[in-house]
Amino acid sequence: SSLYPNCHHAPPWNLRGNTVAPTARYTTRPKPGSLAPVPWFPFTHEYFGDYARQARIPKTEVRHGISIEHPRYPLIPKFGMNLAPWGMALACLPLLRAQIRHGQDFDLIDAHYFYPDGVAATLLGRWLKKPVLITARGSDLNLLPHHPIPRALIQRAARHAAHLITVSGALKQELLHLGVNEHKITVLRNGVDLSLFQPTEREETRKKLGVNGPLLVSVGNLVSGKGHDLVVRALESLPSFHLLIIGSGPEQKTLERLVQEQGLTQRVQFKTHIPQVELAKHYSAADALVLASASEGWANVLLEAMACGTPVVSTAVGGSPELITEPCRRQTGPGTHPGGPQSGHHRSLQRSPPGRHPEIRPVASVGMKPVRDKWPCFRQSSPATKR
Repeated sequence: SSLYPNCHHAPPWNLRGNTVAPTARYTTRPKPGSLAPVPWFPFTHEYFGDYARQARIPKTEVRHGISIEHPRYPLIPKFGMNLAPWGMALACLPLLRAQIRHGQDFDLIDAHYFYPDGVAATLLGRWLKKPVLITARGSDLNLLPHHPIPRALIQRAARHAAHLITVSGALKQELLHLGVNEHKITVLRNGVDLSLFQPTEREETRKKLGVNGPLLVSVGNLVSGKGHDLVVRALESLPSFHLLIIGSGPEQKTLERLVQEQGLTQRVQFKTHIPQVELAKHYSAADALVLASASEGWANVLLEAMACGTPVVSTAVGGSPELITEPCRRQTGPGTHPGGPQSGHHRSLQRSPPGRHPEIRPVASVGMKPVRDKWPCFRQSSPATKR
């Protein structure tokens, strides 16, 4: 997976690292290795932004006891998206052949994210005669099939893969729309680490973090489509609320300008990536998590917040309607225009002001139920690996 976390970019909600490490505990063979290809770029100076950050990623590193290789592949401007699967596969091929030569053979190629990673994995599988498992996670099926060449390559990869996993029923439907046979698809939803994400003494946590008054949190990469801007705009109609945005990305300066334009600099705070332990504390201190995404696969932030006993408000996209089924959790429409989720969030919060209305805090116990009972995801990994 090209989205596997690395020493320069390891967001706490990145599921590739949080999935492979727990699964590795169930293997009887030596710990699996990971290939996390990155685009080749010649310069590492900060001036070049994200390209330079990727250029600074080491060729090899170890995370959670798993060896990770970062082979470089060419990414040609304007043609990169269509050619990326071949570049990625050719970059990984020498490493895998060397691994086999040195007696470290493997049984399966496990690809996370359908394009270009899953397509590259099926090329490698054909060249090395290995079965391939592909996990679809969100925009790889929600957005990329709108482009004709990626769509055709995704369909081809689905035919050649031994099996396919989606992290939500909504993504399974996307595969079915692409003509994939249903028997090849298993829905295996993400899980959360319940030893980290659990309710804490809310008032004590709020005091330690310096939280005064009602607090909303919006967690995720600062990219277009995540809807942080909609939450900021909604805050204008909620004069008693503060907002904490946790994440980093190319839209940060745009969001900061929006906050200034709206006159909300005293009520909106930004934090970059923080450790999971700290993230759990912020969930517990918040009155609600607000997710205003235009597109999602399976939003783990919803599970994490509910595991901490925090109410959630979400747009009805991707797997969110599968998770938010209780009436005391709020769900808005799928639109992303200023009158869509913004007004929906506003209505939900006004109906039940977090931390004050008698109905909203008991969501702590309700929020734990889908985490502990309905979605025992990590318990599914053991029998899955045995199969």
